[in-house]
Amino acid sequence: MTQVPSDVKKTQVAIIGAGPSGLLLSQLLDLAGIENVVLEQRSRDYVLGRIRAGVLEFGTVELLREAKVNARMDRQGLVHEGFYIAANDHLHRINLKHFTGSSVMVYGQTEVTRDLMDARDAAGGLLIYEAEDVSIHELDTSAPLIRYKYQGELQELRCDYVAGCDGFHGVSRKTIPSTVLREYEREYPFGWLGLLSETVPFHELVYVRHPRGFALCSQRSKTRSRYYLQCSLTDKVSDWSDEMFWEELKRRLPGELAGDLDTGPSIEKSIAPLRSFVAEPMRYERLFLAGDAAHLNNPLGGMGMNGGIHDAVNLVEKLVKVWHGEPLESMERYQRQRRKVALETVQAQALRNRAILNATDPKQRADYYDDLRATVDDPLRHKEFVMRSSMITSLRELETVE
Repeated sequence: MTQVPSDVKKTQVAIIGAGPSGLLLSQLLDLAGIENVVLEQRSRDYVLGRIRAGVLEFGTVELLREAKVNARMDRQGLVHEGFYIAANDHLHRINLKHFTGSSVMVYGQTEVTRDLMDARDAAGGLLIYEAEDVSIHELDTSAPLIRYKYQGELQELRCDYVAGCDGFHGVSRKTIPSTVLREYEREYPFGWLGLLSETVPFHELVYVRHPRGFALCSQRSKTRSRYYLQCSLTDKVSDWSDEMFWEELKRRLPGELAGDLDTGPSIEKSIAPLRSFVAEPMRYERLFLAGDAAHLNNPLGGMGMNGGIHDAVNLVEKLVKVWHGEPLESMERYQRQRRKVALETVQAQALRNRAILNATDPKQRADYYDDLRATVDDPLRHKEFVMRSSMITSLRELETVE
């Protein structure tokens, strides 16, 4: 881990937050010859201890390869050419490979973060963990100022630009004046109970729609499984023993899967409240928001980490052009492109899924099942669904946004 000595007072880009978006941004800027410093409030171990998403879309995998952080991912990641949707006690396979020529990769966000940290350390990247009381100043000047405390000492860092990659609760978005910042948030009337276990997972991901609630069967490796159950907002982790979790999951699975479910003690168990969130603007003066600082998606829509990684890549592309002479105002295209994805792809998919889960009328449920079956059986509808859900359509549409 590289620490910034107290005499380092200037950099080109100050990055707030050492999650996947911030670290990838740092890596790509370094490859482009642009100096940067990453400030992270938490310790390295804390960041690596967070259990997060585990599915990388095809485009995300390619971007990580371009960033030269793919060696371990390509060795250990699990390639999936499709996934299953379970409804009415039946399984329907969505064929990614056949209709798009691509696939997804199961590789946990923790592992992506570790690979990026290792890459930044190997390159001599400037990262400061446990940077406390970070504050951002003078954004309307050509040299914004970052103040923070490190080991009890007040530090100052001047930069040309600030990238806010510090998540939903971070300081970056809150730095934008309230007269300018607009926030759109939707909370969901249920929780998301997750369990991690050293058990053999199903061979492909399974998304389950059931009258008792949604369920997801995912994985982190060939011997480590990640499962989720929709639960009540009032539930606590202590309400759910491992045995209760496994029994409830079996109730929601089709019979052919329930009998094959490998169960065992949990390694980690947690309940998360679900919300969707989009902030506007994503650019204010010389501050740019990326990842969860700009748009927070709940697991029902997926693509949270994938969207943040795409933010970072898009932002680097625009910053490099500015360094080569384009006016700062051209950075507005970053905001227009990425906000379009956040609203029309990620959030829209989450809202569609929410509507499906909240449907209680038997006819609504039957109509959904008929539509799902028709989508699976019709090659054109099947392809359109896959292209949209894997972000391929949204990426192709971005270049039309001026």
